[in-house]
Amino acid sequence: MPATLFWDVDTQVDFMQPEGLLYVPGAETILARLESLTRYGRERGMALMGSVDYHSSEDPEISGNPDFRETFPPHCLAGTPGQERVPATRPRDPLWIDSRPEDPGALSRRVRAHVARGGEVIFRKQRFDVFSNPNVDAVLGDLRPERIVVYGVALDICDRYAVEGFLDRGLKGIVLVEDATRAIRPEEGAALVKAWAARGVAIVTTARVIGGEVGV
Repeated sequence: MPATLFWDVDTQVDFMQPEGLLYVPGAETILARLESLTRYGRERGMALMGSVDYHSSEDPEISGNPDFRETFPPHCLAGTPGQERVPATRPRDPLWIDSRPEDPGALSRRVRAHVARGGEVIFRKQRFDVFSNPNVDAVLGDLRPERIVVYGVALDICDRYAVEGFLDRGLKGIVLVEDATRAIRPEEGAALVKAWAARGVAIVTTARVIGGEVGV
């Protein structure tokens, strides 16, 4: 099992493209970096994991009167083009893991076998917090990776819950590829990055990752 996970946060059409239903400003400008990271991870046999929003109109996060913190307008609705990953990060052999709790032992065996043959593992979620899918804890608890390389959107929402979730669970070696992220509120994103660095998160660039400077 690879010691390093490449963790892609929600690089979906509705977030990444200007015509998307919940476009993150400037997200399309990081597509080339996302593609480079995805290719680098595949070529070096990293475990490619991450998350996608997978909504229905009934999810508590979805609102016709959103506050853009706890609730948001309809986006990434299951079965729509906007819910799909962008071409830069589209998985070749995905194992989709839904939010319905699975037997931890059986799930871990399935994940390990899938990663061993080079497949991607992607957790579907109905909330911005990836750990709202209980199977994330089961998988990470089994794998205990030495390093998790995080990128994607949005820095101040879904990236935040992923990074802080990893830290709160005592996972080590968290790496944020800052120039492969974008925030809805850039000033909040900058403050978060500073706080994470103080908690031991390595803040790096795409060039440093694919140049081998951060040990992956």
